[in-house]
Amino acid sequence: MSFEEKIKQKALSLGFDIVGITSADDIDKQQLSEFKQWLAQGCNGGMEFLARAPEKRFSPSNILPEAKSIICAAINYKCNVPENPDFKIASYALYPDYHNFIKNKLSELAEYLKTFDPNLKFKICVDSSAIAEKALAMRAGIGFIGKNRLITNQKFGSFLLLGEIITNFTLQPDEPIKKQQCGNCMKCVQACPSGALNENGFDAAKCISYLTIEHKGEIDTALKNKIPPHLFGCEECLLACPYNTESPICEKAQYGFEAKNVNFTISEILKFSKQQFDEFTKDSVMNRTGLDRIKRNALLCRDFK
Repeated sequence: MSFEEKIKQKALSLGFDIVGITSADDIDKQQLSEFKQWLAQGCNGGMEFLARAPEKRFSPSNILPEAKSIICAAINYKCNVPENPDFKIASYALYPDYHNFIKNKLSELAEYLKTFDPNLKFKICVDSSAIAEKALAMRAGIGFIGKNRLITNQKFGSFLLLGEIITNFTLQPDEPIKKQQCGNCMKCVQACPSGALNENGFDAAKCISYLTIEHKGEIDTALKNKIPPHLFGCEECLLACPYNTESPICEKAQYGFEAKNVNFTISEILKFSKQQFDEFTKDSVMNRTGLDRIKRNALLCRDFK
């Protein structure tokens, strides 16, 4: 078994579903140019952090100067938790905070690498890191970037969470996936409630996930009625994708990664104290959105009925 295969087997044993390897070379300039154009059109909404030194996102050596290779890992989060009749919460938010989970698992993988080289240098990244992880995942053969702008794998669909180890190891890269594999399908675009997805691009400023999670303050009147019944996030484009129809359910309880059922009603959420909110969102990505924004979203869901 090659060293690369040993790394992949170890990652799979830690709970990841897909693992790929790519070089730490800069991501091609065409993708950087498209990203800058997207920013210039204001499609990042209020996410100003995306516009800070965009070139650095496409150059892994900015994170680790000695970088030679990148191990890209993905975990499936598709769940079958019964839907709450009052509102919808994006599936990934029903699991323990994936940032912590993935970082911890990648740390274990890095410790495994250190058994081969005690002087190993590495950096662990999850989606909050300033790196173009979807472009790297595509280059590592994890999947293609679909019309829903998400990494999509032929077996696991697009219910995928990503993480990376940037390392000074020189590893044999996997074959990249170079083309989108959506064909003429437009189901995700047609399913998008707010028109954030279109044939030519994606406007995050209109995206329900952005509006319910990242956007601060009042929501534009033209978009308010597009949000219900989404309390936190939106995955209508994922649910419409044919690749997700037959993709497997996440079964990671043995790793401590299991979705929870939310039994609260909208009325109960609107009455939450700060303490109740913190208990409800303990070890959840929902906590960083804050009580005020969750109640704002809950009011929209309630008043829409």
